[in-house]
Amino acid sequence: MERLGGTTSQEVDVRIVSATNKDLPAAIARQEFREDLYYRLRVVLLRAPALREHREDLPLLVQQFCRMLGEKHGRPALSVSKDALERLQQADWKGNVRHLKNTLESVVVMSSNDTLSASDFPAELLGPGPGNDGAARDASFLAITDFREARRQFEIEFIKTKLREHGGNVTKTAAAIGLHRQSLQEKLRELGINSPRE
Repeated sequence: MERLGGTTSQEVDVRIVSATNKDLPAAIARQEFREDLYYRLRVVLLRAPALREHREDLPLLVQQFCRMLGEKHGRPALSVSKDALERLQQADWKGNVRHLKNTLESVVVMSSNDTLSASDFPAELLGPGPGNDGAARDASFLAITDFREARRQFEIEFIKTKLREHGGNVTKTAAAIGLHRQSLQEKLRELGINSPRE
């Protein structure tokens, strides 16, 4: 290489590691990426599989994240129940490892339990499980004969789910469900839902 403005060449020993989630050959075809740069970089190609393609690693990742999040939030004994872990292994994890970590942190913020169970996780993430499908949940609401109590239980589950989806952030949750932040905070107090830290 020659330094900018230099006149002599120097030998260097470097290794360049680059990563992308884009289809570079397609980007080259669309003239959005330089073909010469692609072939300069593409010496050894390593493909990082999606988390759903190596589900057997998920228990170790969950264990590591529980340790990290426990330290971060002052709860060193965090763990995930066997049932929850089995269900987490079946999830799609479209956002891969980052999706898993953010989901765990959201649940840790929202739950006061040191052992996180399947009920602590968003139902739409885990999907139906043994004895926990949508029909069973609907039936539990229908079993309540008092309309006001059924509505209260629905509001509790709805708000908890939306809070989980937005990482416990009250402001974002309020905006998503069409309430003012103060109105949501009042609703949290009314329903006895612990207000998460933002």
